[in-house]
Amino acid sequence: MNIFFFLTPKSQIKTIDSSYSIRQVLEIFEHYRYSVLPVINEEGKYLKTISEGDLLYYLKNNLKFNLTMYENINVLEVPTYRSYEAINVLEDMDSLILKAMDQNFVPVIDDMGSFIGLITRKSIIKYLMDKEKSE
Repeated sequence: MNIFFFLTPKSQIKTIDSSYSIRQVLEIFEHYRYSVLPVINEEGKYLKTISEGDLLYYLKNNLKFNLTMYENINVLEVPTYRSYEAINVLEDMDSLILKAMDQNFVPVIDDMGSFIGLITRKSIIKYLMDKEKSE
């Protein structure tokens, strides 16, 4: 089976631009109510995934909490606790499932490293359940 079957295209996903400040990212998390988002550069390349927890740990460890101070700190400066490894769209199902075992979602990139979407663990599990029911 081709992993395209599970792909949610990037047009349907909120992403964080790598030029955004911490304040902008906090506002996006608040507005959309997401807890984890992919970070993409201006060329559309996947760089990393950042979570609310990553931001909270960063803010906690920088004890001078002042929201205006975070307007000038780029989101790429925030270390991430967890690495969401991307998968190339041409990889096989085994590779996808191995990554999905450790990640809630798997970012998908093309041969040029451009982000094209993501695959959720939920979509894989739903497919397997539906397949089991139909047999």
